[in-house]
Amino acid sequence: MDLNEIRKEIDAIDDQLVRLFCQRMDCSRRVAEYKKANNLPVYVPAREQAILEKLEAKAGPDFGPSVRALYGHIFEISRSFQHDRNGTRPVCGLLGRKLGHSYSPRIHADLGDYSYELFEKEPEELEAFLKEGHWSGLNVTIPYKKAVLPYMDELSPIAAQLGVVNTIIRRPDSTLYGHNTDAFGFRSMIERGGFAVGGKKALVLGSGGAGTMAAAVLRELGAHVVVISRSGEDHYDNLERHHDAAFIINATPVGMAPDTDASPLSLEGFDALEGVLDLIYNPARTRLLQDAEAKKIPCMNGLWMLVAQAKEAAAHFTGCDISDAVMEKIHRKLRLQMENILLIGMPGCGKSTVGKALAEKLGKTFVDADSEIIALAGKSIPEIFAREGEEGFRRYETAVLDALRRRSGLVVATGGGCVTQPRNYPLLRQNGTVFLLNRSLDKLPTDGRPLSQAGSLREMYAVRSPLYARFADHSIDNDGALEETIRQITDILEAK
Repeated sequence: MDLNEIRKEIDAIDDQLVRLFCQRMDCSRRVAEYKKANNLPVYVPAREQAILEKLEAKAGPDFGPSVRALYGHIFEISRSFQHDRNGTRPVCGLLGRKLGHSYSPRIHADLGDYSYELFEKEPEELEAFLKEGHWSGLNVTIPYKKAVLPYMDELSPIAAQLGVVNTIIRRPDSTLYGHNTDAFGFRSMIERGGFAVGGKKALVLGSGGAGTMAAAVLRELGAHVVVISRSGEDHYDNLERHHDAAFIINATPVGMAPDTDASPLSLEGFDALEGVLDLIYNPARTRLLQDAEAKKIPCMNGLWMLVAQAKEAAAHFTGCDISDAVMEKIHRKLRLQMENILLIGMPGCGKSTVGKALAEKLGKTFVDADSEIIALAGKSIPEIFAREGEEGFRRYETAVLDALRRRSGLVVATGGGCVTQPRNYPLLRQNGTVFLLNRSLDKLPTDGRPLSQAGSLREMYAVRSPLYARFADHSIDNDGALEETIRQITDILEAK
């Protein structure tokens, strides 16, 4: 059989698929009419997940994942079709003042069958929007978590206890129900991290809304809570009174991008620590968390809390339970999107080649640190070494790494000697995962590489090898095929 015959067979199959799809959508129309007549929800997540799992198993290991993805898209089309016919698609969103960098739309896109918009409102617009705006469910962020309280007709017990609302539901009778899902998110964060806080002293940094919430959850879990604020009995100038604390929770914005060098306190003297939790999720490793890692103290950022509280809000938006498996999937997806991937290793070990291929596979932006250095200095690398020496080159290199850590979603190929500067360690690790690429020394080129030409590669490797090991989160063999190197890296990323 020749290629044209095979293509004719595919065309015939496509004709059948189109007819079957149209028949399926006609069934969706009748389902929509039935659901509308009987006041049933369009979206039932548990049912869809069960069907997807059955279809994936039926297709077998070769085509199962593709069939699951295909039917996931078909289900989305069907839901939208039913909503459009019934005029029932919920409008949800995030209410705040400045929302340009919110991750909430990405999260909620995978949580339920509703639109999710960003509602930027000035204080004078708040009352009219809450009373008359076109929405059915809202998340609320700074500066309105307390400002919305007077407009609520009812508060959930936790929202009433905290005096803070971050989720609002417009009920069928148009009354507004205020809830707080941050408490659920923080409790879930503690559970996921395996932090046994019961009976232990926990320092909560910050007495604002987030600090109040964290303190309440910790007390419910049996912790002895001390709130540290700028004033009051317990403050940052008498922390030595609490060096016996088992847990520190940062509920302040100190350390958040772009001011990523800041930390709310030093961990020196806190010798009994069992865990450090930072509600900040951008960058991935705040200065506080890096300090905890250096002391081998278990620690965790706030990304899981962000996803968990969104899941709880979505359950209120839709009236449907959402499985923890969905939360795991969203957390992994968001972490991969947000964090950078840094490639280190000897000059010529393949960082640029691997970096470009990896960025294409993951949908990230590739950046070559040496190219950024050339652009910053306005001269080639050999010219930098000739005019300013290695010290001048390293200054440019640190400046470039400092700028790149403030961005997200990058794959960065670094220079081979960046690990020789201790100041680069926190810059590489703050917002990403560091992979060391290992290649046999006899395969490393030296052309156009000033330091590789200046001395023995083996001597250079002897000096740098322990530094690479210190900087790296993971070590990858890059002596084989490019596809195998990419597979090793993606397997590690997907397992995190």
